[in-house]
Amino acid sequence: MNSPASEKVGTECADVVVCGAGVGGLAAAHALGALGLRVVVVEKQPRVPQIPKGEVLQPGALKILDAWGVTKRLEHLGAVRLSALVACEGRGDARMSLDYTQLPDATNWLLSADHESILGALAESLPETVGLRRGVTVREAVRDDNGRITGVTVREGGDAYEIRAPLVIAADGVSSRLRRAAGIEANRKDYPHRLVALDIPDVPGAAAEVTAYVTDRGLRMRYPLPGNRIRLYVQVEPNELRGMAHDALRSWGDALIAELPDLATFEDQLRGSLHDRQTFPVARFVADGLSVPGMALVGEAAHSVHPMAAQGMNSAIYDAHALSACIADRSQSLEESDVDIALREYQLRRLPELLQIGKISHNAARMLTDLSWVGRTIGRRALRNTGANQRLSFTVMHNLAGLGLHRLSPFDRLCQLGLLPDPLARRRPGWA
Repeated sequence: MNSPASEKVGTECADVVVCGAGVGGLAAAHALGALGLRVVVVEKQPRVPQIPKGEVLQPGALKILDAWGVTKRLEHLGAVRLSALVACEGRGDARMSLDYTQLPDATNWLLSADHESILGALAESLPETVGLRRGVTVREAVRDDNGRITGVTVREGGDAYEIRAPLVIAADGVSSRLRRAAGIEANRKDYPHRLVALDIPDVPGAAAEVTAYVTDRGLRMRYPLPGNRIRLYVQVEPNELRGMAHDALRSWGDALIAELPDLATFEDQLRGSLHDRQTFPVARFVADGLSVPGMALVGEAAHSVHPMAAQGMNSAIYDAHALSACIADRSQSLEESDVDIALREYQLRRLPELLQIGKISHNAARMLTDLSWVGRTIGRRALRNTGANQRLSFTVMHNLAGLGLHRLSPFDRLCQLGLLPDPLARRRPGWA
């Protein structure tokens, strides 16, 4: 590697180098560090970002985090247990209610916490064999003569050096440089809308559930956060709020409150939060592959989904759990040949699951966000029929909870649309 004279060039060795300290990267570090492996995590951001994403943890992910001691840390910080995911009409009439307390599992709730709290709890409970370095930029992958990835070059301050490892984890986000360097394609598809995120303070006694509202202008979703706060997501047109002056923004907030009477109980706090809003695009993809020799993709480097179904962060945790299981099944010696076999097993095991999760998330989002006449009609019919069918609603909830993936058959789809009667509609699935 050629470097300016002002840089120091050296090499260090580890068992695993994780590139990115988001949920996927820290979860991978946890899972692999728990195997006794020496793990180095590098993250370009010097501080944990405060962003409105990845705030609702599903039961399946909570079971993994509980084994790492993360769940207790989050609850000590005030994380909120949620009991249901409800889809309503704008006026509050429930179309579908998924009651998580009905799940046949000891962890039968969701947990909401600030994204930075989740990252902090993960970082604070890392195994002793894991080192986390912030303010370190990954520059490129290091390859051997056969093209196998054997490490990365990084820059920390004025120093540039290599970290060599038999296993490299690409956890560097949706625009992953390492994914592109590995030649793995990701066919990103943008949704035709954006989401506005509002952090609404001073709302005690909020319902302990995720509530998604179906309106003629798209999705509105709310749930409580620690400290008597509410997160509110609002679907908007791409340029709807761009350059909006104070009075126009206030009018926009008034129209939102008029549209959803449930918001009137905290309308003053909502209006006060409008100027601190964050607006971001929404997209979906699953990478064409999850590994190449020497490197695995986890988290948003591998996949992205609409946040409505609360699957993205949870899927990143499942990625880490699946990857560590493949490594543990193969060998703890981390011989390169064994690592590469484990990486192929990880891809074979995890990629079909991610494709199904992506489909589930997209279908759920489309029911609430499609603004076409056909989309609104089909979406509301599907919500109503799913909510009235105990077999289907339990299956959907079980899938979202991360406790197992059960495909909906063509017959199930026809039942959702009300085109066929379901003789088993009042029964739980036979596998439940």
